[in-house]
Amino acid sequence: METVVKLDGLIKKYDNKAVVDGLSLEIREGEIFGLLGPNGAGKSTTMNMVCSLLKPTAGTIEVFGYNNRKDINKIKPLIGYIPQDLAIYDNLKAWENVELFTSLYGIKGQALKKAIDESLDFVKLNDKRNAFAKTFSGGMKRRLNIACALGHHPKLLIFDEPTVGIDPQSRNFILESIKAANKKGATVIYTSHYMEEVEAICTRIAIMDNGKIIAIGTKEELKDMVRKDKNEEISLEEVFLTLTGKKLRDYTEG
Repeated sequence: METVVKLDGLIKKYDNKAVVDGLSLEIREGEIFGLLGPNGAGKSTTMNMVCSLLKPTAGTIEVFGYNNRKDINKIKPLIGYIPQDLAIYDNLKAWENVELFTSLYGIKGQALKKAIDESLDFVKLNDKRNAFAKTFSGGMKRRLNIACALGHHPKLLIFDEPTVGIDPQSRNFILESIKAANKKGATVIYTSHYMEEVEAICTRIAIMDNGKIIAIGTKEELKDMVRKDKNEEISLEEVFLTLTGKKLRDYTEG
């Protein structure tokens, strides 16, 4: 199975403080890989480095075998990035937002029109294609943000806290959309501090705290690290508390 993302000794410092501290991991083709940790753990910083939006202080990053310092132009078309902060234009219509971001990858003409239609269909917004983004609810804006990242058919989708501040119905829709994109062939990285989301959709999970990976595995593998009896019922939150000494909810918003 192909390695999609490989991080080796990744470090990012601000004012001599390591926000990401010696991170090494591999993400494989076809995974929905969860990066779970409290706010400030270094999740977003790591993803920004994978997307070449931030330059590492030290260490290496490979995406589909390309070095992200030397081969940025080869990597960018392979990634669809859905950031925590919305990256859409309120004064553009839904289809215009998707057109703008998709056209940045050189897609034109009928191929561009088809990409817009498919992306809006995927997030169930085609009936709102001519509405301005500023009229959308928070959940609809999140869905439009996803559509903008899908138009160029990326092989790797990175979702960075995509459900912050939205209603439960919109949250469930986004989680189902992620699973659907994965079934279509996209590898997914999903960062969150919401335990139940990671547990619901991710095939493998890394627990991150203070810039480091402290545990990695499937849900059951992580639970096996801390339970004393194989028949013992244990939650992922209990795993996090045992490994970090922290309650995740004490470090989340809301």
